[in-house]
Formats: sequence, C-alpha cells, structure tokens
Amino acid sequence: MELKFILESVLFSAQKPLSLKEIREVFASAPEHAEGDETARALKKVKEDDLSAALEQLAREHEEAKRSYRLACVAGSWQFVTQPEYAPWLKALVGHKIRPPRLSQPALETLAIIAYRQPITRAEIEQVRGVAVDGVMQTLIERGLVEQVGRAEVVGRPMTYGTTAVFLEYFGLSNLEGLPAADELRRIPVQKPESLVTAEPGLATVPPEQLALPTEEPKAAEEPGPTSEGG
Repeated sequence: MELKFILESVLFSAQKPLSLKEIREVFASAPEHAEGDETARALKKVKEDDLSAALEQLAREHEEAKRSYRLACVAGSWQFVTQPEYAPWLKALVGHKIRPPRLSQPALETLAIIAYRQPITRAEIEQVRGVAVDGVMQTLIERGLVEQVGRAEVVGRPMTYGTTAVFLEYFGLSNLEGLPAADELRRIPVQKPESLVTAEPGLATVPPEQLALPTEEPKAAEEPGPTSEGG
C-alpha cells in the first residue's frame, strides 16, 4: 500500500484542509484502529519530508490526469479542489457564497508592501506609499489579511505588521515564497528613525502626551539699530 494512496484517501474523506502536522496525527493514531496492520504501524512515525514528497507527487499525477479536480496546498494545508471552469455547476449545486467586496487599489498597494517587506511598521508603510494608511490598515486588519506580529527595535518600539494565513488563502498561496518576484519593491529604501519624528495621529510611536518635545527659549528683545537715509 503506497503512502500517496493512503494520503489520497485521507484527504478525499477530510471535511477540511489538513496541514502536515494534522496528517501526521492521523498516521500516529491509525494503528489504534488497525489491529495487526503492519503498514499502519510502520507509518506511525512517518516524517514530514516523506509526506511532503508523496503529496507533491500525488498533486503532479492529478494535474497530469487533467481531472475536474486537483490537489492543492493553500496556506500550508492540503485539500482537493475543483478546477475553476466548473464553478457555474457547483454554484448551482451548493449556492453562491457571498464574498466580501473586492479590495480597493490603495488596500492592494498597502497589502503588497506589507507582504514583501514584513515585518513592517505603519510609519514605514507610509514612507513607501507617501500617504497616510490609517483607514486602509483598519480595513486589512478587519478582513483578517493583516495582523500585529511584534514590535520594532527602534525608539518607542512601534507595532509591526505582517500577513496572515487568511492572506494566503485569499490569494491561493501555499506560503509567502509563492509570491511573484518584486525586487523593485524590496529595494525601496525605508529609513528607520533614530528618534521620534512625529506626533501626528497614526504615525506617532508613543502617545503624544509621552513625547518629550523640545522647549523653545524666549528670544531676547532686539534693540533698534541705527537707521540710514538713502540719498
């Protein structure tokens, strides 16, 4: 019994996409449901590399067979999916799932910057785009495409952002390595501030009341100088 066919049966019967970790858990539990089955015992501790190789081979074979469905890895999880050209009949069968409205051009531009430059702060995103991104960032976070991932190692330790598993699912990517090449975007220099440079809402790295703003010394009154008449 080949590993790839066991995987095919598991994924065909699964009610949701399965990650490599979840597939390994299935193999680890299989001997409990198969007394005396040597294959189940032999594959109890199957390695992730072997699973990946078998899954990729299975995906190639289904692609070459030109069936109405294929095996796909999306956001790190494997599942069988139908080919897009069969969508009209499937929608008639199960109903059309209402999807959120499409992302606007500013949202797509901001999302691209985050995807290729993550982890990245809001101020750095605005340096690249040249405009404020408060509203756009709120939309991306609410849609689950972007999330807070940590804090930058600069003064004020502003929050950094990165993409999520929902982002991978939205664009049908297995992982971030599947993103198209964007060397030009990666080469745009982003200056990390050595000190706080702004208290503008959405850009300040700490609340404005905590900013140590320089006090301006009063200027000494200037004595009137001699006047001269033109002649």
